[in-house]
Amino acid sequence: MQVSDLGVHESVVAIFPPERLRDALADHDPDVRVVGDDPADLRACDAVVTFEHRDAFLDAVDWVHSVQAGYDRFPLAEFEERGVVLTNSTGIHDTSVGETVLGMMLSLARRLHAFARNQTERVWDRPAWDEPFTLDGERLCVVGLGTLGRGIAERADAVGMTVDGVRRSPDPVPHVREVHAAADLHEAVADARFVALATPLTEETRGLMDGAAFEAMREDAYFVNVARGECADQDALVAALREGTIAGAALDVFETEPLPGDSPLWEMDDVVVTPHAAAAERDYYRHIADLVGRNVRRVAAGESFVNRVA
Repeated sequence: MQVSDLGVHESVVAIFPPERLRDALADHDPDVRVVGDDPADLRACDAVVTFEHRDAFLDAVDWVHSVQAGYDRFPLAEFEERGVVLTNSTGIHDTSVGETVLGMMLSLARRLHAFARNQTERVWDRPAWDEPFTLDGERLCVVGLGTLGRGIAERADAVGMTVDGVRRSPDPVPHVREVHAAADLHEAVADARFVALATPLTEETRGLMDGAAFEAMREDAYFVNVARGECADQDALVAALREGTIAGAALDVFETEPLPGDSPLWEMDDVVVTPHAAAAERDYYRHIADLVGRNVRRVAAGESFVNRVA
């Protein structure tokens, strides 16, 4: 495979201007252009960098790169069948997502979300004396200890939280005191003030946080989701919030996106809603360009792809 012509699909506008990525990729040697769904434009490319999947990619290019870490929207079996390489952007979101989760936890603990809502109504009001708390000394359970989970754990540890985690492998992880097996999820979340979900979406993780998992959490605990909406049972979450099974939530991902206007999550006092933006940052396109450029050089040298998933 040779990569001399590289397309930036216009769908990346959901995250950053395609032209920014095009210009950054130009420093890595290949000819780069912004492309849409026109089959002729796609066939003129050896590879395409995209936010969304298009079936036309499978007939046009040899390599597709997803600007997201998640690749559940791409038909892996068809990529394998056609011999088209798929790579993703795992490994670049630890800082942005880690800081977002830390900010969410700080907001809930220090009641900053309530102050922000009061400001829009010009309401001068302090919380009850026993509502605010500090993160120092509180326990966080991170479910999923890949790039995202490790980024969360590192930052939580830095502010004095006790961090435990859940993953398939029991191998130790930096900044995590104890690693629990996936089968011990309910035990792992039982004594945590915060539970942060950071797994990829797979058949094993779909609906992982269900009614039983929320029931296992403390009544004063908060659930944070920066994984995929389908990794948590949203109806069970809403029920847990309404019934006081858990205290609140901070949610960046949802089963349906955008979150429908009639969702009860919008109006719940102790729920923070963000629009699948935990990884957003102004240098996102630079990180993608560096990762894609690295693979362009590896292809030229006859080496294997970094972050290959198909």
